[in-house]
Amino acid sequence: MFPRIHRRGGPALAAVLALTASAAPALAAAGRAPVAQRPVAAADTAVFAGGCFWGVEGVFDHVKGVLSAESGYAGGAAAAPSYELVSTGTTGHAESVRVIYDPSVISYEQLLQVFFTVAHDPTELNRQGPDYGTQYRSIAFYRNAAQKQAIEAYIVALGRAKVYRGTIVTQVEPLRGFYPAEAYHQDFLEHHPDAPYIVINDAPKLVHLKKQYPALWRERGDA
Repeated sequence: MFPRIHRRGGPALAAVLALTASAAPALAAAGRAPVAQRPVAAADTAVFAGGCFWGVEGVFDHVKGVLSAESGYAGGAAAAPSYELVSTGTTGHAESVRVIYDPSVISYEQLLQVFFTVAHDPTELNRQGPDYGTQYRSIAFYRNAAQKQAIEAYIVALGRAKVYRGTIVTQVEPLRGFYPAEAYHQDFLEHHPDAPYIVINDAPKLVHLKKQYPALWRERGDA
């Protein structure tokens, strides 16, 4: 699926985990300290953009500890973005996914792992697979300084581990707003599993998630 990427398991991924450990202060500050004592009521939010939101949302819907994943638009200036408007590539928005998660079950670092190694290819500039345009660019949005530090540390770790042959082009931007997409975009992968686009571009991501991170995998509807 991603011809310019090394295999993402094995020694390379292990090296990433070891390197991110050196960024422990930033990661801990982002909510990876003793989170076991934190109640579900203290759910946290992460927002990512990585190509068509159907697949990104579909991946996070199958991640244990994710309470909800919602397709939408972020990173632009228009006050009321719509799919038709964003698709022109003139608003600055990117198709994005808002992930609400329970930090007592899954850490922000683990969400970054899924985003960077399963949900999309962070070396593709202003495109993702068959989709071209700035609305499909790779962005990790941060809501606070701790998230920003965690994202930047993870990108550095990926580079040092040489997980990808190409340069990581993911932008790191503050989250200034998230606008939910139209209803027909929500849970698109679940509702249309046999659509050719889903079968070719997104279904393999679920296979990869289940194989690479079995401890994080959950079926839809499971806790």
